[in-house]
Amino acid sequence: MTANLNEYNQKRNLTRTLEPEGRTEIAQADLRYVVQHHLARRDHYDFRLEWDGTLLSWAVPKGPSYDTRDKRLAIKMEDHPLEYRNFEGTIPKGEYGGGIVMIWDEGSWEPYGDVADGLRAGMLKFVLKGRRLKGKWALVRLKGKAEEKQDNWLLLKENDEYTKKDKELSEFTTSIRTGRTMMEIEDGEEEKFTSNPFNNTDVQLAKLVSTVPKGEDWLYELKYDGYRIMAYVEGNSVRLVTRNGNDYTERFQEVVHSLIEWAAGRAMILDGEMVITDEAGKTDFQALQNYLKNHQTKNLTYIVFDLLALDGADLRGHRLIDRKKTLETLMKGAPINLHYSRHMRGNGKESFRAACEADMEGIVGKKADSVYRGTRNGDWIKLKCDTRQEFVIGGYTLTDRKTSGISSLLLGIYEGEELVYAGRAGSGLSEADMKELEEEFTCLKKEESSFRPVPKPRSNEKITWLKPLLVAEIKYAEWTNDNLLRQASFKGLRRDKNPREIKKEKTDEEMPSPSSGKKVERTMKSSTNSIIIEGIKISNPDKVIFTDSEITKGDVVKYYAKVAECMLPYVRRRILSIVRCPKGISQTCFYKKHPGPGSKGIVTIPILTGSGEMEDYFYIENISGLIAEAQMGTLEFHIWGSHVDELEKPDMMVFDLDPDEGMELSRVRQGVRDMKNILAELSLNSYLKTSGGKGYHVVVPLKPAVAWEGFRDFARRVAEVMEKKWPDRYTSNVRKAKRTNKIFIDWIRNGRGATSIAPYSLRARKGAGVSMPIAWEELDTVTPNGVDMAEALRRIGGNDPWKDFFHNNQQLK
Repeated sequence: MTANLNEYNQKRNLTRTLEPEGRTEIAQADLRYVVQHHLARRDHYDFRLEWDGTLLSWAVPKGPSYDTRDKRLAIKMEDHPLEYRNFEGTIPKGEYGGGIVMIWDEGSWEPYGDVADGLRAGMLKFVLKGRRLKGKWALVRLKGKAEEKQDNWLLLKENDEYTKKDKELSEFTTSIRTGRTMMEIEDGEEEKFTSNPFNNTDVQLAKLVSTVPKGEDWLYELKYDGYRIMAYVEGNSVRLVTRNGNDYTERFQEVVHSLIEWAAGRAMILDGEMVITDEAGKTDFQALQNYLKNHQTKNLTYIVFDLLALDGADLRGHRLIDRKKTLETLMKGAPINLHYSRHMRGNGKESFRAACEADMEGIVGKKADSVYRGTRNGDWIKLKCDTRQEFVIGGYTLTDRKTSGISSLLLGIYEGEELVYAGRAGSGLSEADMKELEEEFTCLKKEESSFRPVPKPRSNEKITWLKPLLVAEIKYAEWTNDNLLRQASFKGLRRDKNPREIKKEKTDEEMPSPSSGKKVERTMKSSTNSIIIEGIKISNPDKVIFTDSEITKGDVVKYYAKVAECMLPYVRRRILSIVRCPKGISQTCFYKKHPGPGSKGIVTIPILTGSGEMEDYFYIENISGLIAEAQMGTLEFHIWGSHVDELEKPDMMVFDLDPDEGMELSRVRQGVRDMKNILAELSLNSYLKTSGGKGYHVVVPLKPAVAWEGFRDFARRVAEVMEKKWPDRYTSNVRKAKRTNKIFIDWIRNGRGATSIAPYSLRARKGAGVSMPIAWEELDTVTPNGVDMAEALRRIGGNDPWKDFFHNNQQLK
């Protein structure tokens, strides 16, 4: 409670009214205002302006007027807390201000001159940017007699383009926040606005290609240089979210106001690009960066290119051409800072040539009949006029020719879990850029390099290593044969991108060679009854492995080639046990944990067994090892809970929830939630994946610090906690007789030598199921065997629900 809200609190019994308690709040970038229709002992409107952490308040008996001839009495009242702007409801009779309160209008306001001086002088002029009140207004204090207790002012509309002599604001009889009338508020009815059908979605991403596809089935739009933004518009609120899930609503308030005004209460979800344009209409990424620093709103524009929901209906399953037609009609007459992204059907080569000649970034092609899947599945493509992409900053250099500043940025991209050095950018850095970057780098400095391999300093320079948390957009000439950038130039920071998602962009026609940075036409070559993938000859690729879905050996090998980038971080350099089905799953399959003849990418390692003898085990090092195993008929990959580098200190704990036969799926899902909550009580973050069978797997990443015995005992105790807390639901006993109508919490796979099915691994079962990482939000929609090979391939083009797995290693307590 603060002094300027004492009077507010003293007048109210906050145990009887739902009005908020008076507390000051930290001011936001934009000053807010609210007008509340207040039907109390006397009908009036409360006009409130945010200032100094509270709401300055006036009671206006007749309400505001757009007519400049109207001089509306405004009685200065006690300051109200900022939270009061959200109050709509009934104040009990007998209490101060007892009656009905409606949020009649709201928005932001800009004062002319110093507010404190204006209040003292009795003259406050300002601009309102609301749904119902707009333009220039003034509050003028009346000179009253000394004995008068009221502090009387006049609320006046000043002459501007919004002045309307015939405009009756009393025609607005519903809440702009909930759509309810005063009577409906008093009766406690639910809000009237339509809700959006979903609150978040993965964005549709474009694949990089080097040639324009043929045919008229493609729509082509300009590629804009800004921030990808999803706009969730609902009622009188807007939420602006980047593709990485960051909320940028407060940063783009001008667009928020325009969206609220334009939508006029309709619910919709939009996909577009937030940009700043120059005088020629070209999008300027650096100008957007400057805007984010100083919040100047000149030419800030939201270019909208897709409509995902409207009036409560999910449109993602509709054809793109139909969504765009609806969007184009909807945006006629929209505010100037909301722009519809026009397209051309067919003529991709001409569109690309025109974009490049106009010095634009490129074009985006979209299949006219495509639905919105939120993946990078080839339905959208992009062609760039110049070579540029994002890179992670892992350090910077300073030459002996400079005493301070930055000579060049050291850049990298992720390959699996490793940050691979990609070269340096020394041009494009202005003095302002260097100053900003130096400030950013202050808290990111570290002793050791995050790059693999570690770049060596030149003879005349000093390197400072940084935590790899910043992403830069870089323009460059080409990649060298050593996989390094040539002529790289800094274009700006990308705060809308997750560093862990930064990988080398490559076209469908380009794939990295395993031995060099050179581009090859295809990863796959045909020969007589064989194909070559990643340099490994795949024999009998047409042999059917899964008869029910007619999946061949070639399909299996191609699957592992495609998921390798996602799968290898969890599999490489871990001891393996595998399941091979060389003649298909309908024939004999066998389990194997000791190596056979050596193959490319497969490494043999001697390990001391529990019997005290040394035996050979094996692991894979890279994609070649993965493909070599698939060539030999391997379908399932089971992994140890430790890396060979820290063999006796496990770092991945797995709980397999194995239900009794015939158990309802809802009970299995409740078991998963109970497991997650138990782990959370132990301050352990956990991740979820399907098993490809009857149950789910809950996985916990840990620091490799505890020996196997302690690791296994901890897993057992977790299972026993669940068993004791819910004895009718769960058992930690491995015996079948103890599992009747219960879920077995399988903790035993966390012992030395035990294994669990690897993420992204196929299962040697009917249906070609996959043990697939999924988001916790998908628990109720994805069954334990609900992801097959085709669905897994579709999913890897979208957001990775386990993207933070290796950055979330926790200490076992």
